[in-house]
Amino acid sequence: MSNIKTLPGRPITPHAPSSPRRPSREEAEAAVRTLISWAGDDPTREGLLDTPARVAKSYSELFAGYDEDPRQFLARTFEEVGGYDDMIVLTGIRIVSVCEHHMLPVIGTAHVGYLPRNRVVGISKLARVVQGFARRLQIQEKLTAEIAEAIQEVLNPHGVGVVIRAEHSCMTLRGVNTPGSSLSTSRLLGVIRDDPRSRDEFLRTAQQG
Repeated sequence: MSNIKTLPGRPITPHAPSSPRRPSREEAEAAVRTLISWAGDDPTREGLLDTPARVAKSYSELFAGYDEDPRQFLARTFEEVGGYDDMIVLTGIRIVSVCEHHMLPVIGTAHVGYLPRNRVVGISKLARVVQGFARRLQIQEKLTAEIAEAIQEVLNPHGVGVVIRAEHSCMTLRGVNTPGSSLSTSRLLGVIRDDPRSRDEFLRTAQQG
């Protein structure tokens, strides 16, 4: 019998926000040309001719999270864990996101942990969940909560913990201009929130990551 299981219950439906109509690639490139003109340059000069296409391509990568439901990565789990019932923590997950207020980069690191009931998920899937939610227009507080709540909803573990530390270009490159500053956010659910021993274990591991 296979040790890989698909979680039972109601089907996983996408949580990504919907839009009445998604503009075409050509419309996106035209918008970039408008921004170039607004900035004071000539979008028809040689060095900028291919810039709209490059920007559209890079945005398709930065916002790839809109094309997937990150919770789907958690659907396949493993039951044969040799009796392992302690906390699982994946640290140092690189985050590349975009601030929804200024559309500037947010670069940081996520640490994700959970205390399983009777099944675990492949560790790479935790990183994919983080990336799926990060590759959207975001604020860090919402991103932290979305990751934790998706893991709790799909895997139903005893508890979940997520810590994110990130640098926001909207603060470090403009505005108050504070290079080196970073924002830390956390979301703790279940026993990782309510049990001091579990909470301390997770936070200690996250600080070391």
